[in-house]
Amino acid sequence: MSYRTGNGSNTAARVIAVVADIMAFILGLWILMYLLDANRDNDLVEFVRHTARWLAGWSYDLFTFDEAWARVVAGYGLAAVVYLFIGHAVAGRIRH
Repeated sequence: MSYRTGNGSNTAARVIAVVADIMAFILGLWILMYLLDANRDNDLVEFVRHTARWLAGWSYDLFTFDEAWARVVAGYGLAAVVYLFIGHAVAGRIRH
C-alpha cells in the first residue's frame, strides 16, 4: 500500500484558494455591475451587492474620492486583492 502524504493538506489548500477566488469574484462582479449601472431592482444584482458589501465591510468607504465610482472600485477592489493575496498565501503555506 502506498499512502500519499499531504493529501489532506492539498485539499484544504485548494478549498481555501477556491473560497478566496469566489470572494474576489463576487467583489469584482459588483464593481462591474456598479460601473455598468445594473438594475438594483433585480434580485441577482441585489444579492451580489449585499454580499459584496458584507465582504468589503472593512474597506467600504475607506477612500474619499469625489467620484462615487472611484470609491467603489478602490474600496471593493482593495478587498478583492486582499482576499486573493491572503487566501492564496495561506493555501501556499498549507501545501508546503
